[in-house]
Amino acid sequence: MAEMSSIQESLQPKLDQLECHFTWNIKKVDLVLTDIVNRLEEQVEMGLGGELGVARTHCSLGYVKFLLEHKERALTHLLKSETLIKENLGENCDKTLIVTYGNLAWINYHMKNYTECESYLMKLQKINETFPTESSSVPEVLGEKGWAYLKFSRKYYDRAVEVFQKAVELDPENNEWNAGYAIALFRIESGTSCTVDSPAIKQLRLALDDNPDNDALRILLGVKLLLCSKKLMNESEKLMETALNGSPEDPHVIRYVGKYFRNQGSVDRSIELLKKALKRSPDSGFIHHQLAMCYKTKKINLQKEKRLDGGSQTEVNNARNQCIYYLEKATSLKAYFIIAMCELALQYGERGEMSKADSLFHRTFKTAGEKNDSVHVVHYYYAEFQLYSFRCKDLAIKHYKECLKMNPHSSEGERSAKKLMNIAQRCIEVRPDDWKANEILGFIYQMKGEMFGHTKSYSATSDSEEDDEYHSNLSECLKGCTLND
Repeated sequence: MAEMSSIQESLQPKLDQLECHFTWNIKKVDLVLTDIVNRLEEQVEMGLGGELGVARTHCSLGYVKFLLEHKERALTHLLKSETLIKENLGENCDKTLIVTYGNLAWINYHMKNYTECESYLMKLQKINETFPTESSSVPEVLGEKGWAYLKFSRKYYDRAVEVFQKAVELDPENNEWNAGYAIALFRIESGTSCTVDSPAIKQLRLALDDNPDNDALRILLGVKLLLCSKKLMNESEKLMETALNGSPEDPHVIRYVGKYFRNQGSVDRSIELLKKALKRSPDSGFIHHQLAMCYKTKKINLQKEKRLDGGSQTEVNNARNQCIYYLEKATSLKAYFIIAMCELALQYGERGEMSKADSLFHRTFKTAGEKNDSVHVVHYYYAEFQLYSFRCKDLAIKHYKECLKMNPHSSEGERSAKKLMNIAQRCIEVRPDDWKANEILGFIYQMKGEMFGHTKSYSATSDSEEDDEYHSNLSECLKGCTLND
């Protein structure tokens, strides 16, 4: 037993020096493991990224299965990764094997296969002796690290940008690292205002020049251009049409194009495309969520028509019921799907199921708090629920304030500020000395500073709900948008 303990102690420092998933500070608490497994297994099934892309996916699956305590399955995935890399690269595979070998050393260590662990450590030592640089500066290692950060959790997007940037600096002609860098920049700009020369747009254009057949990059550029300026709509639409024509059967392309057309007002076309994508990916919480958002938009459009011509309430109810159906599917398929849980609770409220809605909101607050993720989003939606379903303005104000205080520059923070501004101004129109209204204005100014300091100039645009919806939809389109999600 003492000898076994001695072996463990001698291996641990060597393992800690490796470059692989086990040493990249990817924490189990930050991950929704079942969701990651579903997405990665789908990517393997579809063969995304070619043989080497599949090899990388098997490597990531090995780590995730280890976190799920399925060590034998983890080992199988890692050995498959090793085999695919060797088959595709032959004698030139050493750099590409560094991460897979690192994971294999770790998994064998945890399975108490110490001889196998030492074998992989020796293989890595030989590889390191071949190259003049540390493993942490090998572009192939940086690239795989960047993809892991990008696919595992939004909390690691900043790390992905940093890693891909370094990989591109070391290997500027590599199409894959340029694509990864573009997607990572796209992610961290999500929900923020941008200009036509933003880092994400510049890198997306560069990556697309190097990857002219990459329809996933084409979609992201199209979405980003439209978010920046409606003047770029023609170029944006052309990119989307080209992507759809180039990859008409790819569910990853179809679902983002479907989402795009919804935001452009072509709801029926979006539904058609998303249902087509759903046939290929029936367990995608993302696609179910997007279909729900299509029916939500359809419901809003019908409500507007009903106000104008007294249209049937039955159609509105049917659209809401479809929205709820797909949201229930999305939340059952994808654990901790905060935005979908919020939307579902809001729709329950609209349908008059107040206790059901309130119960789901409280569960969502608890989930978001435990994951330390998107708590401000839940505050925003709960404020909407209180304002429009319960007609409780005081509670709505309280939660709009919480959202704004927690994340003033998020899309939900911006919308909370606008809602608070509207509430305050309507009160001041009735009573100019209303102290609560003036306190709200002071709070907004404190949170947003000069941007909201001049209430007169702001009030001219604050009631543009359609413009609000347009930009919030586009911002939401950026959330979670990825090459192979």
